[in-house]
Amino acid sequence: MKLLLVLGSDDTFNLLSLHIKPLGFELIRYNNVLKAMDNIDEADPMGVIMSARDYPRHWKTFIQFIRSERPKNVCPVIILKGECFTEDDTTKAHYLGISGIASEDLTDPSEIIRLQEILCRYLPSEDKRRSRRYHIQPWQHIRFIFIVPKDNYLITGELKTISSGGLSFLPDHTNLLKGMNLHDEFPECSLRAGETFLSPVCRLVRTGRIISMEFVNFPKNEQHILDDFLSSSPFQEWKLRKKAAAAKK
Repeated sequence: MKLLLVLGSDDTFNLLSLHIKPLGFELIRYNNVLKAMDNIDEADPMGVIMSARDYPRHWKTFIQFIRSERPKNVCPVIILKGECFTEDDTTKAHYLGISGIASEDLTDPSEIIRLQEILCRYLPSEDKRRSRRYHIQPWQHIRFIFIVPKDNYLITGELKTISSGGLSFLPDHTNLLKGMNLHDEFPECSLRAGETFLSPVCRLVRTGRIISMEFVNFPKNEQHILDDFLSSSPFQEWKLRKKAAAAKK
């Protein structure tokens, strides 16, 4: 799935790459609005993200150009707004047919989640489940550990988020990860989902204090077990809240 990015900022592009690529998108970037318009048919993206902060005088024209040939249900357009984006700009953007607005400050986790949710509304149905990311709650019985093959180190830590396609993880001892490289695979992983222990093969897709991994494959029917566990999480949370409310009465 191709996603066209019209951005001037390298930092914004890098953050989008970290958080949007795992959803299964191929990212095509232009930092020249006219070139993006000239090549739109060749690129044929299923969605567009444009920075209004980088192009304050061009974003309205660009949206009109997109909407002249590509309706909202065919090609969603998301605007990244900066601090100078006014309420009047918001009104005009919706009138022109944008699909959503998110902040340019993608260091804010809530804005990343907002951007992902907007995109997920337009993903093919079979990909929605894989892209929905769940933040781990204290009541959930879900844990993750893995072994670094080269040194045979057991890596423990705190699972931060998980989806059907991968997870983010805060290691207890980051010094044990110094030899790890992007795209390294880890065949010895253990993921607890409720009362079941799964054994995915994982691939490193982001380094840093919090690392991200994607699931390469699962043995047998374990992918279905994880999917069922994740899909039932909102219901389980509702039951716990109901139980807690009843206990207070």
